[in-house]
Formats: sequence, C-alpha cells, structure tokens
Amino acid sequence: MSLTHHGSGRFDVWAPDASAVSLLANGHHYPMKQVAGAPGADGWWSAPDAPADADVDYGYLLDGDAHPLPDPRSRRLPDGVHALSRTYDPASYAWQDAGWQGKELRGSVIYELHVGTFTPAGTLDAATDKLGYLADLGIDFVELLPVNGFNGTHNWGYDGVQWFAVHEGYGGPAAYQRFVDAAHAAGMGVIQDVVYNHLGPSGNYLARFGPYLKQGDANTWGDSVNLDGPGSDVVREYILDNAALWLRDYHVDGLRLDAVHALRDERAVHLLEELGALGDAISAETGLPKTLIAESDLNNPRLIYPRDANGYGLAGQWSDDFHHAVHVNVSGETAGYYGDFASLGVLAKVLKDGFLHDGSYSSFRGRHHGRPINTSLVHPAALVVCSQNHDQIGNRATGDRLSQSLPYGPLAVTAVLTLTSPFTPMLFMGEEFGASTPWQFFTSHPEPELGKATAEGRIREFERMGWDPAVVPDPQDPETFRRSKLNWAEAADGDHARLLSLYRALTALRRAYPELAGLGFAEMDVMFDDDAGWLRFRRGSVEVLLNFSASPVRLDGVGGTVLLSTDGTTLLDGDSLVLAGHSGAVLTTGAEVASS
Repeated sequence: MSLTHHGSGRFDVWAPDASAVSLLANGHHYPMKQVAGAPGADGWWSAPDAPADADVDYGYLLDGDAHPLPDPRSRRLPDGVHALSRTYDPASYAWQDAGWQGKELRGSVIYELHVGTFTPAGTLDAATDKLGYLADLGIDFVELLPVNGFNGTHNWGYDGVQWFAVHEGYGGPAAYQRFVDAAHAAGMGVIQDVVYNHLGPSGNYLARFGPYLKQGDANTWGDSVNLDGPGSDVVREYILDNAALWLRDYHVDGLRLDAVHALRDERAVHLLEELGALGDAISAETGLPKTLIAESDLNNPRLIYPRDANGYGLAGQWSDDFHHAVHVNVSGETAGYYGDFASLGVLAKVLKDGFLHDGSYSSFRGRHHGRPINTSLVHPAALVVCSQNHDQIGNRATGDRLSQSLPYGPLAVTAVLTLTSPFTPMLFMGEEFGASTPWQFFTSHPEPELGKATAEGRIREFERMGWDPAVVPDPQDPETFRRSKLNWAEAADGDHARLLSLYRALTALRRAYPELAGLGFAEMDVMFDDDAGWLRFRRGSVEVLLNFSASPVRLDGVGGTVLLSTDGTTLLDGDSLVLAGHSGAVLTTGAEVASS
C-alpha cells in the first residue's frame, strides 16, 4: 500500500482530528497548514516556514493546547517520551558495510538479547564490544528485543510508545547504526524485534492526533491498533514506514514481528502480507535478504506460505510447540500449557511435522488448534525454535532459567537437540554458558500509580496460578532489573565453560554438516522409546542420539564416526553404542569428520 499523502515537508504530521495545529520548533511557533491528500489520507498538516536544516527540538500544539506533544514519528527523544522530539538524519551516518552480503535464514543460528541486561553498562555500544564473542560462538543473526522509545530507564521493550525512536538510554539512533555496522563487519546480521499490536501505558499520544487505535477494542495489552477501520490507510502506512526505517535507514537484516495473533485486521489483504511484500521489495532494491519472522501461537502455516499460494510470504515464524516439547522432556514440568507435551512421542512429532497441534485437541485451550504444514510449500528452516527465550523465562513467576534448576547433563541434551534440529535455532542470551542469573519481568514506570498497578497485577496473576506472592519479584524494584543482568565472569568457570564449549562445537557442526539445516521435512527419520527415555533422528549422513533418562541406555543399529559426545559415549563392538545418563551424541556415516 502506498499513499500520496503529503509533500516532503520536514515536520509534516497527520492530525485529522485537529482543527488547528502549530509547530513549536527551537522555541518558535509556526502555524501549520492542511495539505490535500489522496483519498483516505486527508488530515496532513505542513509547516513550510519551519527550519529546513540543522537539528531541531520540536513538538506540536493541537487546537490551542499549551503543552506540545512529541512527533508520532520521532527519530530522537533526548528528554523522554513526554518531552520534545529532536530531528535525526540517518543519512548522516557514514556506513562501512558496503561489502556486507547479507544472511539467509536457512542454516543460520539466532541469538536473542536484551540491550539493557546483556552487559553491565546496558548500552548498544557495550553490546557492540561483545560482538566478537558472538561471532566466536557461531552466531549468524543477533536479534534485539525492542529498542524503541518507552517511559522510564529500563523495560523489556514491549511498553514502547515511540516506534521510530531508539531509546536514549541505549545510546539513541547513532549508537544503533554503529551496532548494526559492527555486526556486519563481524559477519552477523541484525534482526530487530518490533511491536505493532499495541502501545505502552505511558507516553502514548497517538490518539490525540488521530484514529491510530480502536477505542474499546482491546487485546491482551491494551487498545488494538486500527488496521481496518476508518483512517486505517494512514495507520497501516505508519507501520510500513516504520518497518522500512529499520530495513533501509538502519540497514537491519530482518524483523521479528511481535504477537501477530493480536493484530486485528479483517481486510482482504492482511497487514502481514503487506509487510512480507515490503521486505521482498527492499530486498530486491538493496540486493540483500530481508527476513521477516512472525511470533504467533496460532500454529497457522499460512504466515510462511508464499503469497502466490495465498500465504503472507513471511520468511519464518516461531514454533512454541518445539519449546514446550523440549522443556517438558528435560524438566518434567507438565502444568498449564505443558500438559499436552509430556512424552518423547510428542517431541518426535514436532521434529517430524513442525507442530504438535496441527488440528489436534489442545487441553490448555479446551478446543482443537492449528493446522498441518504443507511441507511442499515450506522448508523446516522457516520455523524458529528455542529451548528458552525472553517470554518463556521472564513470564515465569521468578524468571528462572533452565540452568537454575538443571545440571550440566540435561542442559547439554537440550543444546544438542536445539542446535541439530531441522529448524532455525535461537538462543537466549546466557543460555550458552548456563547463566545462573534469572531474567525477570522488570519495569521502571515513573508514575507511582502505574508502577503500583503493574506490581500488584503481576502478583495477582501468579497468585491465581498457585504461586506464593512473596516469591514474585516486584517489577518496579530496581534490583529486579539489576539481578537480571548477565554475570559474564561465570562463563569461564566449571560447567559454565564446559557448556559454552559444547555450544561452540554444535554451531561448528551445524556449519560443517549442512544437511542438518538444509534437508526438508521428508528427510527426517525419528525413533524413540518413551519408557527407556531415548530419542534418535537422522538427517542425511548425520544421526543424533539423545538420552533423556538418568540411566545409561544401549542403542543398536548405530554406525559411523562419533563427531560429538556430551558425556561418556561408549562404542561397542558391531553396531551398538551406550549413552550415559542425560547425554547426547552426534555421529556421521560420511567420510568427513567435522572439527569442533
């Protein structure tokens, strides 16, 4: 969708609900004039006499209001989301990545991180200093949790209200460009997590300007964004322009689209289809892959079907079913939505078919859920999978990681399974060295009443689930944020270092044996024994053997060379192998032996 809405005025703003608009720029007032727009794009205002160059601090006065509002398209907010905007020209940055060839999703490993807790300093520049570590780990894409403007000093990022701005506490847009440039120099792409389904509770002035939101039509997190009502042409263009900002101006290689099941869109051409087309258009324009990945719990493969097959044409989507199947089989937890996943048979089905729920009954939902993947239209790499992520850790009552309750053995089995699966693996920061630090839900709302409501709501939520309210951290307590920061010193010690070495060996193995990630759904042979606790699968010349039980198991019909073993693999005479309790091994029948 493209609208010819207004001229190229530097401070043009869409405010169809206002009868008068004035621009406040560098302390001077400039009356704005309405600009004739295309059908559906009326309501634009322009200030032809406003400053044409240099950086400007500015805001908008609507209908004589004395309090200026920041620009809905602010590139910078140096004093926060309630204060004036500041111009920023992305073209002023001197990019050094002309030699960057881009990355495809297939064969890649993603690393999800939160800028504020990844390093002690919690800035983009500090994260840049860790890119060499990530390259050595074998990472292909760094995925950043949302970085757009929010109120307060620290936040997960999903309370953003200024989609075009980079949070000043992280370093603002210039630091963001430096980070992307450095990632490309280190051989890694950048995926940016973006939230188009709701806005945060503090600093959201969009409704003052126009019908950006559907009043009274709320999703889980607040009023839904107006994607299909009156005025929605411009709202959709606002979202598409924001996606283009990351992919073009900031050289980002992909977008992770948050909770797309909460995008309420009844149009014949869904917003996701338009985003998929935009990504492809920018890819054609730049000659670089632009990868759009949807987070969805619908188990609807239409998201990743080609547009000429009535799909949305996205490159990937998250598969929660993989996470749940892995989590249950290594942790033993079966409460809530884990209830349907308590067997190795479920894990085997997910490995073979991509989803557990592909039209089957979901006891958690109390209904049938999902649909089968048409494997002639989709490669397994289109499913992004993980054993841990920000949601699955942070939305636990105490924000505890698997590594806080499991020893090395089960963590090693989890690593082997995730990184040799046919899907695209994603690691959550610190997972690779078994971080002992939690990753908890934290906020820093400056408004006392909002902070109190957030904390009390969190406690009520977990109290209903049977948790002792005393163990649920206060998200507003600064210590909740501080304790969620990684402790990098432990990565060099004991089993932490041992696990990190295993992750490095597994990413190297994935690169050395491309059939692991390259073959399709049909080339996946899985066997398991729920009672004995073992599962094995073959991808081309590579076979992966996993023992989820505490006791050693003997597996017959095994041949080839052991490429990797987590603990105590014993090859017997003939074609048998003994796996120690809670261990895994990777073998090949090919002539090549991968180096790790």
